[in-house]
Amino acid sequence: MKDLLSLPARTSGGVLVVVETPAGSRVKLKVDPELGTMSISRPLPLGLHYPLDWGFVPSTRAEDGDPLDAMLYGTGPGQPGVVVPCRLMGVLKVEQNRKKSSGRERNDRLFVLPLPAAHGDEPPDVLAFPPQLRSELEDFFVWSTRWEQKDLRFLGWGGIDEAEVILSAAERAAGG
Repeated sequence: MKDLLSLPARTSGGVLVVVETPAGSRVKLKVDPELGTMSISRPLPLGLHYPLDWGFVPSTRAEDGDPLDAMLYGTGPGQPGVVVPCRLMGVLKVEQNRKKSSGRERNDRLFVLPLPAAHGDEPPDVLAFPPQLRSELEDFFVWSTRWEQKDLRFLGWGGIDEAEVILSAAERAAGG
């Protein structure tokens, strides 16, 4: 699994995303580089499950020190460890409590569309998502971290251009 973290962030076909947690999962999975496997990060609160596949963009580093988070808008569920070429759809800009010190930090979530898109009728970007869908996704992030003391604050939704700026900064932060 160490190789999954060091894959390139992009290929000629788009942005690469490593699926950690498939849609429908009741536990959050993560790559454990020390063990070289997928492991359980934490269970979700009762009644909650991942609405879409969840993962990360390899060879990136977000402000929280982890690879940049990504949610795959698509047919899912995928499988943990699968690498999916995607195109950017946008970003949900998020601020949360710092993990290891006081203060706040960004922990944005990219939204991506697996390529090739399954049906061809997908929205062009996150700004075209119905307001209820955006609200439900925000609710999922709040409730899935309910017991983690993260105190999420949403700073708004951004389109493809904003997602590209965030992705490029995370690539530079990782040394890419």
